[in-house]
Parts: sequence; structure tokens; C-alpha cells
Amino acid sequence: MGFKTLLSRFYPSPPEKKLNIKLRFLGAAGNVTGSRHLLEFDGTKILIDCGLFQEREFQSRNWEDFGFDPSSLSAVLLTHAHLDHCGLLPKLVKEGFRGPVFCTAATGELAQIVLLDSGKIQEEDAEFKRKRHKRAGYTPPRPVAPLYTMAEAQACFGQFKQTAFRRPIRLGPGVEATFHEAGHILGASVIKIKVCLDGHCRTILYTGDLGRANKPILRDPEAMEQADYVLVESTYGDREHSDAEDAKRQLAEAVNQTWNAGGNLVVPSFSIERSQEILYYMNELLMEDKIPHLTTFLDSPMAVRVIKIFEKYSDLYDQTMAKLVRNNESPFSFKGLKLVESTRESKAINHIKGTIMIIAGSGMCTGGRIKHHLVNNIARPESTILFVGYQAKGTLGRRILDGEPEVRILGQTYPVKANVVRAHGFSSHADRKEILDWLRNIKNRPRKIFLVHGEKGSALNFKTYLQEQTGWDVMVPDYQDEVVIE
Repeated sequence: MGFKTLLSRFYPSPPEKKLNIKLRFLGAAGNVTGSRHLLEFDGTKILIDCGLFQEREFQSRNWEDFGFDPSSLSAVLLTHAHLDHCGLLPKLVKEGFRGPVFCTAATGELAQIVLLDSGKIQEEDAEFKRKRHKRAGYTPPRPVAPLYTMAEAQACFGQFKQTAFRRPIRLGPGVEATFHEAGHILGASVIKIKVCLDGHCRTILYTGDLGRANKPILRDPEAMEQADYVLVESTYGDREHSDAEDAKRQLAEAVNQTWNAGGNLVVPSFSIERSQEILYYMNELLMEDKIPHLTTFLDSPMAVRVIKIFEKYSDLYDQTMAKLVRNNESPFSFKGLKLVESTRESKAINHIKGTIMIIAGSGMCTGGRIKHHLVNNIARPESTILFVGYQAKGTLGRRILDGEPEVRILGQTYPVKANVVRAHGFSSHADRKEILDWLRNIKNRPRKIFLVHGEKGSALNFKTYLQEQTGWDVMVPDYQDEVVIE
């Protein structure tokens, strides 16, 4: 018997610790919005995204307790600046979170615009409800207050910490995160979290919202070659999109049809990426002389500010977009484009005679200037409402798209007589085949795939599809589910 063997009998080595990682699904589980995923490991607690629920049936969750002590968080990792991924950060900070919010530089600047706008809308909506209650002689059981104010939104900005793509950041003992290009919106990231203990490591990928290959303006999503666990979106897990050329064709058809009918083309659009993509295609169509040279209003102070950030981070453009800018053919400055910021200018649009195009937020018609343009056009058979993005269940946009004969806007009911058109090709979310193609870059067999960011039916459909195509272990978590991964 050797000395080491003898020594081990009397002084055995302590057992190796097991990797014990808790993952809680606190939003975007069984639904699309409200992204919030809590990861806990060996005293380090990380929140991945902190988004606002936007579906009507889930909006009450925005007011509920987070389900954990915000002051206990080590950090927040923010994938991108859409409201359903960052929109509850002010509430998190208000309730005690004092740590860093890691994100790319572009995401940080865009998120600040989005959150200030959200705070403004929260204040305006609360004031509008108070006035409406007063006119109706109704006294609510508790005073109407905004979820958070502009000042409370601004209070969290000092906690944003910029990180570069492909540069690991340490979050705690044995825990690091790296951001990779997601191709969804400017600055959007797939986040890779690596957890190690006693030489054993696990890699967790979170797609956030995964973009599509061959889309204009931005580079394609970055391929990832290794992962033990993957949290992947399933927004369009039950379908496949038409390609980018179809989006351009659908836009041209909507413009020409509305021009011939003599109405207005109203486009509810997200201020980040979607509005810029529409301008990109309008610029191409005008240069190709495939549509009439109508006046196009981008009626969104936020979208106008976002364009300035796009121009600042031109290093994130794909080759085609970079070439357009070099040749002074930027889609953000074509002839006939009017960038509208003030309320006075926005109201003046309603007095213009002849066909015009109005691009305004919000993309799901849940607030903002789009509601006022809908009021002026939704009952006009000669006008067109063109939807270019996902409409979450319960939102005004979804109700219009689903063919409801009348809808309530700003406290009044209006018949839906306008031509309602949906252009699928504009989606900045990967469809099921595109997600599968992206997942197939992973060379090892992942231990488990978690499907998030999808309505239940879409996620379950995608689960079956993935299992049939790969044989992998796939789970569709429910809201507030907790799993332990090893």
C-alpha cells in the first residue's frame, strides 16, 4: 500500500461540491412579454432582463412583488432595449436594487430613451384615467398612480455598465458572462453565462430575442458552438416567415393600394429597428421608382432619437447598409421623409389632404401617438392600417388584426372600416427554421432546451418540432417555475 493511499484512508479528501444552479422563470414563460429570468449560484444572484408585461391579461403582474428581494441581486444582464426586456428596471431600482446593469453601449443608450418614454407614458396614462374617472363621477378604490415616473426611470441610468461584444465579465466567484451579437435590434445580445466550481463548468445560453439572417441594416446573429443549457425564444415557433424581399413587396403593395384609394397608410411600428427597417425599404422602393413619392411622416420622438443612435453606432451595420451611408444614400434622410418630434407637428398631420404615410409608435398600439392616428383613420375605408410586427394577445393591435368589428381607443368605440393588412416579412424575430438552424451550430448535445418568449401554443408546437428534428430534451416552463440544473 503506497503512502498516498494510506494517507487517504485516514485523511480522505472532502467530497467535490456539485454544481447547483437554480433558474426561475419570472416572465416571458407561457407568454411573449415581461422577460425576467433569475439565476442563482453559490451566493451569486443574477437577473437576466427585467421587462414589462404588455399583454392585457398579464399587465397586473407589472405591479406585483418581484418574487425576490431586489437588493439581493448581484447584477442584471440586459439583452436589448425593447420595453418587454428592460421596462421594469425603474421599479426594480425603486424597490432596492443597487447593482450594475450590464449591457452593450448601444443597448444602454437605447434603453435610456425607451425607459424615459415609458415613464412619460405611465404618467400620461395615469393622468388620463384620473380625468376620465372625474368626468364619469367615478371614485376608484385607490388613487391612480403611474407604475413609475420619468424621474424614477432616470434614477436607474447610473447603474448601466457598458460591455463590449465577446468580452467576458466577472459576476461573482466562478460566474462570468459574455455578450454576443443577436442580430435583432441595434446592440441586441445573446448572453453566454459560464458557471464553474472545482473545475466543473456549465454553459448557459440565453438568446433574448434572436434576429434573422440576411435582414437589412445589422449583421446576422452570431453562431454559438457550445452550450449545456439554452433558453431560446419561441415567439414564432409555430411558423416560418416570408423572406426580406416579400416584406419589401408587401410594403409596396400597401403604399400603392392606399394611394389609389385616396386614404392614408398608418403603420404602428416599434421605434427601435422596425421603424428604421421600414425607412430602409421605402428608400429602396423610391430609388427603384416602384411607389409614388408620397410624404412619409415618422411621427415618433423616440424613433427620431433612435436614428441618431443608429448613426452613432454605424460600426454595427452590415456591409450593404455601410455602403449606402458611404454613398450618401442613407435611408434615414430620403426626399419626402419628415421626422416629427413635437406634439403640434403631430396634430397638424391630421389636417393634410391627400395620401400620406404615417409611421408611429407604439408597435402594438398600446400607447403613444399611434392611437390618435388610428382614431382619425380606422373608420375610413380608403385608409390602410399596416401591421409590420408581432401583436401580443390582448393588445389593441391584436384585436384590430383579429378582425374585431369595433375597438375602443382612448375611451371611445370606433368601427373598424379601414383596410387591415399584415406584412409578415418584417419580423425581426427568427422563425422556427431559423432558430433550428442557429441551434445546430452547437456542436455538443445540450442537456436541456428551455422555450421562453412564446404564447403557450406556439411554444408547445416548437417543442414538438425541435424534438422531432434533433431528439434533444426540450421544456416549456410556466410562469414562476423553478428548475435546478447541474
